[in-house]
Amino acid sequence: MKFKTILAIIAISASTAVASVWGYGKIVERQYAGIQEGGKLPVNYAGFTGNNVPGTPVDFTPAATSATPAVVHIKTRTKSKQVANNQRQRNPFSDLFGGDDAFGDFFGGPRVMPEQRASGSGVLITEDGYIVTNNHVIDGADEINVTLPNKKSYKATVIGADPSSDIAVIKIEGKGFPYLVYGNSDEVKLGQWVLAIGYPLSLDVTVTAGIVSAKSRSININKQQSASPVESFIQTDAAVNPGNSGGALINISGELIGINSAIASPTGSYAGYSYAIPVNITKKIVTDIVKFGTVQRGYIGISFANDNLSEEEVKAIEKELGVPFKEGEGVFVLGVPSGGAAFAAGLKKGDIITKVNGIAVTNGPELQEQITRFKPGDKITLVYKRAGKENTVNLTLKNKAGNTDIVKISSIMDQLGGELEDVDKKVAAANELSGGVVVKKIGTGLLKNTKMADGFIITSVNGQEVKNIDELKNVLIASKGGTVRLEGVYPGYEGSYAYPLNMKEE
Repeated sequence: MKFKTILAIIAISASTAVASVWGYGKIVERQYAGIQEGGKLPVNYAGFTGNNVPGTPVDFTPAATSATPAVVHIKTRTKSKQVANNQRQRNPFSDLFGGDDAFGDFFGGPRVMPEQRASGSGVLITEDGYIVTNNHVIDGADEINVTLPNKKSYKATVIGADPSSDIAVIKIEGKGFPYLVYGNSDEVKLGQWVLAIGYPLSLDVTVTAGIVSAKSRSININKQQSASPVESFIQTDAAVNPGNSGGALINISGELIGINSAIASPTGSYAGYSYAIPVNITKKIVTDIVKFGTVQRGYIGISFANDNLSEEEVKAIEKELGVPFKEGEGVFVLGVPSGGAAFAAGLKKGDIITKVNGIAVTNGPELQEQITRFKPGDKITLVYKRAGKENTVNLTLKNKAGNTDIVKISSIMDQLGGELEDVDKKVAAANELSGGVVVKKIGTGLLKNTKMADGFIITSVNGQEVKNIDELKNVLIASKGGTVRLEGVYPGYEGSYAYPLNMKEE
């Protein structure tokens, strides 16, 4: 009897402990918005009939019906801007009318870049309105509007973006939104059916079907917006056109397996192949953006050979390192800078990485796809070949600065530094200004690198007028960390002054 009592007590204690751990896990999980709650299905999956039965015709209806309510139409607006005449930005209408703004050139004054409007797609990933889309869909936009398939529209705010992977997170306010459940892109197989959902060519929500035709593809498109592009696309033949960017790639179970991002086309429209960012990469980036404001990207600390090298490039590598190079054998290490994780682990030029945490990698994109899932401080296991012998090594990934610290992002205004405020209306009127931003005190930020003095009123940046702090912030963000020219006046003094400022973070 006592033995049974003891067993009962142990069972109750064990179940209580399990429940406590589960409950704590749920509490921790819900501390961060924008992250899906495991085991919970959104309302749009109600009545989902599951996978297709083997041996019967494939039916896309359940997956399409469940997923389409969670794919949204994104419309952006970029306000017209005054651009200094020495900024050689092309007028978008010049192709139609045969040349740039001739009047601006003739009179030597600023030119006006007309208002820009564009559209794309996005995917709701939580019931409280977090949406994943492409960076290039919302990049530089002054206004972002989101319309759901039920025709309800919302203003959206940008939570964060990662140009390297072309992922962005935006948010609309509300509760109880339909959303897509994450799938597992590692389980995607060549030849399996997939559906692409989005708003191509400004049409209403549209579903197309195709198969997975390749994995771990790199088409060098993200280098247009980042110096450190990350590409390991799922390639499909599902029809994708302009406007599909940021939309969903789903499997026939209705799960999100990728974010449609690009097409390969000589015309700019669909010509047979489309490319999606794997959801396993997307999840990591979204989580980082929501938790930290920026991506926590881990680095091995190597340079490696790209695919599709010419015969001359292969011979040059073999001559320099004295090691035979074969594409598809693994990732050929071309350099191991000191201070990096690979250097500390003993890797050398000429090594060939073949596995990451037991998963085979045959090329650079496959290696990137695996490493992108980890953050600085994470430990991984690499298998590599040296002189034909296989070796295994453990290493700790580092951040770009060469340590394992969490990378924190500061606002553009924090970087600028100083005490700033909107110019007083009386001061503006006395100096014949329509507005501006007064630098009350230079401070210890980037402004101290200029010869600017306290009291300067910023009236424009790169020829674009700024009337208040919000407009100044938006223009600086649009500069993407480059060099800007702050222009303005000193009250009581004649003439205008200009100060170049490098906004690039080291």
